[in-house]
Amino acid sequence: MKAAIRRAVAWHPALMTVAAVMVLCAVVSAVGLLVDPRTVLGAPLWAKPLKFSVSILLYAVTWAWLIAHLPRWRRLAHRLGTVIAVSLVVEQALILWAAAAGTTSHFNVSSPLHVVVWGVMAVSITVLYLCTFVTSAALFFLRLPTPALTVAVRLGAVIALGGIGVAFLMTGPTPTQLTSPDGIVGAHAVGVADGGPGLPVLGWSTTGGDYRVAHFVGMHALQLIPLVALALTVVARRVTRLRSDTTQVRIVVIVALAYACGTVLLTLQAVAGQSVVHPSGAVAAVAGAILLAASAGTVLTLLRRPAPVLRTT
Repeated sequence: MKAAIRRAVAWHPALMTVAAVMVLCAVVSAVGLLVDPRTVLGAPLWAKPLKFSVSILLYAVTWAWLIAHLPRWRRLAHRLGTVIAVSLVVEQALILWAAAAGTTSHFNVSSPLHVVVWGVMAVSITVLYLCTFVTSAALFFLRLPTPALTVAVRLGAVIALGGIGVAFLMTGPTPTQLTSPDGIVGAHAVGVADGGPGLPVLGWSTTGGDYRVAHFVGMHALQLIPLVALALTVVARRVTRLRSDTTQVRIVVIVALAYACGTVLLTLQAVAGQSVVHPSGAVAAVAGAILLAASAGTVLTLLRRPAPVLRTT
């Protein structure tokens, strides 16, 4: 166990340290949920720090592993990974500070102190995004044990960049904020005020649009799409038609395209002010078409004669 931990830390010490810190933050936030009854904008005060702790944990571990396996640009990616680690710590520290103070962190410009805090957070997330963009480009030199996993990581990274980018749509002032300034500039929700009815734990609006849905779904493509590739490898041990590397790659591409289309659809749904749990007929029809096309593509891929096995070098 100790040897495995040492190997994991060696992937990228700074990012893995962040991951360890996020475990502690998650525990603190979970305890806060249990013992602190305070709320902010209608949501439990410590729910946001908990969500960010888990998300940052996944992000840090994923990138630490990927950077450690880069065949090219590794030194540059390692340095950028350190910058990313610092940005993540700054972001989470300020979120925890805001929670402890019983106030909001993002979009808060209600006082000079909060202006500075929000400015620092905005800069840190922008730096993180730019560094992630460069390290994502480095993944196109990466070769993993199977072609499907290699393709899954590359496509997942591209979709994740789009998902992270959705956050920038939240930072503009809403029409209400322009006409009646209230110390908040920006919002998660569209068409309704932040803090209304929302999904348990996640807090996504159930009465209006919410950019956080597409943001969350998109940014975690880098974890979920590679899991599809790994699942195909496991299932291929029993299903002959999945043993072809070409077949696995085609299925991963289909899943990634459907995932990307779904992320775009969720973004447009938010822009239209529709709750993710109350889609319009048009949105439901497009979602059904995406699922149908992906299912049909997968079935046709499986029905094709297995292609020759491909191997990366």
